[in-house]
Amino acid sequence: MKNITLSIEDDIIALARSYAQQHHTTLNQLVRDFLKQKVTVSTDEKGIERLFELADKYPSQLENYKFCREEIYDL
Repeated sequence: MKNITLSIEDDIIALARSYAQQHHTTLNQLVRDFLKQKVTVSTDEKGIERLFELADKYPSQLENYKFCREEIYDL
């Protein structure tokens, strides 16, 4: 694991340490979790992106069609 150096205002560090203590963690872990959350894409997000890609690739042929309740139950 690599170490990095950050420049952060003292008042922000104090607030972040207090927050970390209240949540039973460390400032280091908070930063690690934050960065991981920001730079990784969840499986759900990948699935949603793929759904939109497919929707764009295969447009619907049902432009003005409206479903009715009875047809839905017949499926």
